[in-house]
Amino acid sequence: MLLKKRIFFHFLYLVIIVFTSTGSFATDSYTSTDETSSTTVDTNEQTHLVFMREEEKLARDVYIMLSTLYPNSPVFGNIDDSEQRHTDAVKEKLQQYDIMDPNTNDNVGVFTGEDYGWYFTEKYEELVTRGAMSEFDALYVGAFIEELDMLDINQCPKVIVETHPDISSVSDCGKVYTDNPDIERLYDHLLEGSENHLASYVRKIEAEMGEGSYHAQVLSQDQVDRILGR
Repeated sequence: MLLKKRIFFHFLYLVIIVFTSTGSFATDSYTSTDETSSTTVDTNEQTHLVFMREEEKLARDVYIMLSTLYPNSPVFGNIDDSEQRHTDAVKEKLQQYDIMDPNTNDNVGVFTGEDYGWYFTEKYEELVTRGAMSEFDALYVGAFIEELDMLDINQCPKVIVETHPDISSVSDCGKVYTDNPDIERLYDHLLEGSENHLASYVRKIEAEMGEGSYHAQVLSQDQVDRILGR
């Protein structure tokens, strides 16, 4: 079983290498520099920005794989372009504040962050495996990623709280923590994109299951319903 799984991922990886070598991703249009913002960020803000750089790449990479598995479903390809812009926006913020980029290899499914590369590698394999079960499962994977992304933007991700020696609460990093308006604008930009993406996936899911049938996977149902305008 393990051998089959490795062969599966190796095959998909080769397909993606061919795909990504034939073109380039869209450039990011987000303008993030704010001359009035603080020129420094504290350790907790740095930790969260570094984490979000890889989480946005995770979304991009999973969607690239799913678009390869389901080429007749354009939603994955459309959204992976947006996720490229999102991870680039976080990269620009790292550069602005002179923070080392954890991503030293941009290949699909490769996560090189010293602190959380292992976490994103595990998430990537788990989510692609789930999405490979069927196109419908893949849509649920997409919705899951967007809900998780919104949770992790707004507050300190669970894995950081569990592993970081100086962070002990979900309020110790993320949008709820920072008072830097420049970073807040970045997070608002990412959240708006995730809300739109979640709505796109839910529309596809409910086209098959019926309106109102989608159940929240990470956020509360009230939060999801608000995002969906219900």
